[in-house]
Amino acid sequence: MTKTYTTFAEFWPFYLREHSKPATRALHYVGTSLVVALAGYALLMGEWLWLIALPLAGYFFAWLAHFTIEKNRPATFTYPLWSLFADFRMWWLWLSGGLKAELERAGVAD
Repeated sequence: MTKTYTTFAEFWPFYLREHSKPATRALHYVGTSLVVALAGYALLMGEWLWLIALPLAGYFFAWLAHFTIEKNRPATFTYPLWSLFADFRMWWLWLSGGLKAELERAGVAD
């Protein structure tokens, strides 16, 4: 039976364990970075149609990683908003150097 998460604090370690392989996380970083870049471009240049590409840019790389590298079901299917928030949190922690400690707390060996 699959555990049901009722708080983001419970979900977060699960999310990290579902992204246990560095290559999976790397593809997520590519997608999230592309989302941020596209959103920034669209907002700065007033090119609003580029916002349509955000879900494709983000999910393409993430789902590619889950189906080909991690071989698991993306958490987005069950926890869409928490997964989105967790993805940006993971990306930010990676950029700021704080991800390793979070992975260790979640029991993910890097």
